[in-house]
Amino acid sequence: MMDAKHWKEEGDAVRCALCPHHCLIRKGKTGLCGVRKNISGKLTALGYGLYPAIHLDPIEKKPLNHFLPGRSILSVGSVGCNLRCLQCQNWSLSTDGPDGNEAYHVPVEAIVKGAAERGSMGVAFTYNEPTINFEFIMDAAPGIRERGGKVVLVTNGYLEAGPWDELMEMTDAANIDVKGFTEDFYRKVTGGTLAPVLRNVEASVRKGVHVELAYLIIPGMNDDTEQLEGFCKWVRGSLGPEVPLHFTRFHPDHKLLHVPATPPGTMERARDLAMEKGIDYVYLGNIHDKEGGSTRCPNCSTVVVSRDGFSSTLKGLKDGKCPKCGTAIAGVWQ
Repeated sequence: MMDAKHWKEEGDAVRCALCPHHCLIRKGKTGLCGVRKNISGKLTALGYGLYPAIHLDPIEKKPLNHFLPGRSILSVGSVGCNLRCLQCQNWSLSTDGPDGNEAYHVPVEAIVKGAAERGSMGVAFTYNEPTINFEFIMDAAPGIRERGGKVVLVTNGYLEAGPWDELMEMTDAANIDVKGFTEDFYRKVTGGTLAPVLRNVEASVRKGVHVELAYLIIPGMNDDTEQLEGFCKWVRGSLGPEVPLHFTRFHPDHKLLHVPATPPGTMERARDLAMEKGIDYVYLGNIHDKEGGSTRCPNCSTVVVSRDGFSSTLKGLKDGKCPKCGTAIAGVWQ
C-alpha cells in the first residue's frame, strides 16, 4: 500500500481529488474506484503495483495504429475503475477489488526490467482503468523511459485536469475512450460525465502526446446520427483531421447482454460519416475488415500500412511519408 496523492482532509473524512467524482471517503471506506481507501485518516492507494493481468500484446491491440506499428508492448492491468459502464468488456477486472489479489503485486523495478527483457517497446497500462493507479504510473514511467521504452495509457480519460496533466507529462501515447457524445448517455450508461473527458483529450493533443480515440458503437444508445455527427465534428474541429479514430463494434457483455451486436452496416455508416467530416484516418475494430483497417495516404489514397487483424505491414513508408506523393502520414513510425 502506498500513500495516495491528490486528496485533502474534510472533517473526519478525506476528499479524493483525483477524478471528477470527488469521493468523500470516511475512515475504513473506499472511493467509487475501489482502490483508494481512507486508512486512519489518510488516503491510501490500495492498487499500487497490483497487476493480475500481464501480457505481451501487439500495439495494434490497444488499439494504436499510428504508433510504432508491428511492435509488441508489455501490457499490464489492475483492478477497479472510476466509471460503471454497463457495456464494460473487461468487467472481470474493473469490478474486482484488491482483496484476494495480493499475490499479484509487482514492484516498479520488475515492470521496468520485465519490459526491457521481453523485447517490448515499453509498457501499456490497460485492461481496467489505469489512471486510478496514478501513483504507480508516475513512479514507473521515468524508469521505463530511461531504458528507451514508451509509456502508453488505454484510458477512459475521466480524471481531474491537474492529475491528468501530470500523467500526460509521463505519457508517450494514449488511446482514449469517448464512450458517447451526450451528457445523458454518460450519466445513464457510464455513471460519469462527458465534459472532463473532452477537456482531457484536447489537453493531451495540445501537449503533443500521440492520441488515438476509441468509440464503442452500442445499438440504440450512442449510434444515432446526431451523436456520431457531433462526435466527428468535435474531433475535426477541436483536435484536427490527423487524430486517428477507431469505431469499435459492440458485443453483448456485462449488463448489456440483451443488446445485439452492432450491425456491420452501422459500423460502415460511422466510418463514412467520419471521413465525410474530414477525418483522415478512420478504423473499424472488433470486426474483420482488412481493407478498412489499413492506413491510406489522405492525399493520394495509397496504402501505406496494410493490416489484417492485429498484424501490420509497412508499405514503403520512408521517414513517415507516403512513398508515392510524399505526404506526411500522422503518427510515430520509428
